[in-house]
Amino acid sequence: MPPNVVHHRNEDRNGVMAVGHTFTIEPMVNERAADVTEWPDKWTIATSDGGRSAQFEHTLLIVEGGVEVLTPQTANSQKPWWSEP
Repeated sequence: MPPNVVHHRNEDRNGVMAVGHTFTIEPMVNERAADVTEWPDKWTIATSDGGRSAQFEHTLLIVEGGVEVLTPQTANSQKPWWSEP
């Protein structure tokens, strides 16, 4: 099954990104179901079947000529399990 990429908060087009704007990319990797449910706190998202999930994010800044990752890995960052040989 291909990845399910959904943006949950801003379904309407609400402008054009420009130099100086920041945004996040926050993937959620689910063990089973891609369907999610929002908790009453209006913040917490869980899978509909209660499967395990992981979420991480990167913050990006739009700069002249491209984008700068504000949350890059450093030499001291723990390597993710999938990048180890």
